[in-house]
Amino acid sequence: MNLIVVGASYRTAPVELLEKLSLVEGPQALPRLLSGGELTEAVVVSTCNRVEVYAAVPAFHAGLSHLGEVLSELSGVPAEQLATTLYVHHGQDAVRHVFRVAAGLDSMVAGEAQILGQLREAYQQATEADAAGKVLHELLQQALRVGKRAHAETGIDHAPRSMVSAALDHAVANSADCHRWLVVGAGAMGALAVAELTRRGAGTVTVVNRGIERAQRLADAYGAIAAPIERLPELLAEADVVITATASTGHVLTSENVGAARTGSDKILTIIDLAMPRDVEPAVAELPGVRLVDVARLGTVLDPATSGAPVCPRSSADREVAAVEEIVAGEVDTYASWLRGAEVAPTVAALRARAEDVVSAELRRLAQRRADLTDDQRADVAHTVHRIVQRLLHQPTVRVRQLAAEPGGEAYASLLRDLFDLSVIPGSPDHTTVADVPDLKGGA
Repeated sequence: MNLIVVGASYRTAPVELLEKLSLVEGPQALPRLLSGGELTEAVVVSTCNRVEVYAAVPAFHAGLSHLGEVLSELSGVPAEQLATTLYVHHGQDAVRHVFRVAAGLDSMVAGEAQILGQLREAYQQATEADAAGKVLHELLQQALRVGKRAHAETGIDHAPRSMVSAALDHAVANSADCHRWLVVGAGAMGALAVAELTRRGAGTVTVVNRGIERAQRLADAYGAIAAPIERLPELLAEADVVITATASTGHVLTSENVGAARTGSDKILTIIDLAMPRDVEPAVAELPGVRLVDVARLGTVLDPATSGAPVCPRSSADREVAAVEEIVAGEVDTYASWLRGAEVAPTVAALRARAEDVVSAELRRLAQRRADLTDDQRADVAHTVHRIVQRLLHQPTVRVRQLAAEPGGEAYASLLRDLFDLSVIPGSPDHTTVADVPDLKGGA
């Protein structure tokens, strides 16, 4: 069984392509991904700056090909274009990537905690769709533990808490007037924005949402103002900074409605688009007096490699990142040990089943030869024989599980199958073949 990760992120794909890939969401994508049998397990992670599929596949190349076809089909992006953008991790590298994502090391802002909730949601969707089996259940559960450890055991939280806080930092640094804030969207990202604005003691914060009830609940929770979507034109005219984070598949802010709101105004309007697909039409950036910051722009601002910001290898932040990397490395070893141990479980079960078959056959022969035995006597003999066999198998099976969890441990399961001529069907629910998982078979 191969473990693979296929995806695209703000690091590898233009925002236009990420917009299309973001339409690939778990509830709709999982049934299609699992059709045909090329993938036996799948989890879809779709956020504002990444779309990834974690999958268990019986055959690496067939699974990868099917996954690419489904992503192309659901996103509308030609397979040839996807091939130049998607990254692929497998085996140990796949495990490490997932754990780094959970720890916030692969985020725009190192250590941001929002990704944990997004991973948890993706895992829940896969569980409800019966798409996560033994391999991905263990992977995602351990990934969530890695993320919690990273925040509990290191100072990675000293970095900005999320992309939202980083976006607000950028807005304040580049806007002379930030007294009137408008948040469009009352979902998870919008709620984060309102909460962060409240924490910072921002000026007037107004929340606009298509459902006024949800906007009102969010506003009440943080002392903000709720407004119906119909008031968007006048609120755009009054705002200093607009943060938009809706789940709309079309543009909420266009050059037409923003341009109309800007008529006669000479002040600078900063618009931060945190949605994916984008809420703001790209042409809005061409309007006079408008500063537009979207996911692509944020990625450039926050990445020292592209922003030109000085990098200090021994800074406090870098030390915290290094500490989290150590946690990730140790947890990759732990997962690899679990996977090696999982290899021997079906073999042990097959050995016990073989012993049970032998005992049953011998008891039937005894019954034929000794018809004079009473039912109680037969029961006593059966109990004694079963007990002897169980005691004989106990220590070897315990020991082989221990040995199998060590690097190179898959050899013990193979030896056991050869010694007792056991048949274990690859790909069965209880069978995870570590020998088929690149880079994990010899230890992390």
